[in-house]
Amino acid sequence: MAEGEIRYDYWQKERVFVRPVQGKYSELFNKLYTQPRVFKSKKIRSTGGPVNFNKFVISPQITSAPIATQAIETHIITLAPGGKSQKHGHMNSAIVYVLEGRGYDIHDGVRLDWQAGDAYIIRNGCVHQHFNSDPNHPVRALIMKSKPLFMFFNLIFQRTVEWPPDKASPGWEGWNPDAESAREQAEKV
Repeated sequence: MAEGEIRYDYWQKERVFVRPVQGKYSELFNKLYTQPRVFKSKKIRSTGGPVNFNKFVISPQITSAPIATQAIETHIITLAPGGKSQKHGHMNSAIVYVLEGRGYDIHDGVRLDWQAGDAYIIRNGCVHQHFNSDPNHPVRALIMKSKPLFMFFNLIFQRTVEWPPDKASPGWEGWNPDAESAREQAEKV
């Protein structure tokens, strides 16, 4: 990749990390209690690709969504079969719950194997990368972190060390986790 080349639009667009909370206390209080408590992730479109996809479920960055919380962010990562995420680090810690699939992470050079049903912690400041070790099935995991709170306190450090592949594994070209359920697509292979 050439120096200065834009790799992901997501990194280039202006984002909201903490939205203003303003108004009369009684109005804000009532608004908070009328917010939804259930968010339908199937209605949210995944971004990224061709091997690393993200679906932001609860986040201050979703400016069209009501303000449910500004202290935490949740997103679902989907890795295509044989795929991997970007290698990156950030100040905030994160908890990852593996919904389906199997794979491993490398955290500061240490390999951590995981499978569906496992949860693991990414420590503050850790350089890490997620890998799908199954060539025939996708991985889907829920990531929960306090990134908005860290951003509010100007603890901004986040850096990509290595970008995810820009080509899918053979046989998975054009695959998208939103097209149909990942399990149905995997059964076709």
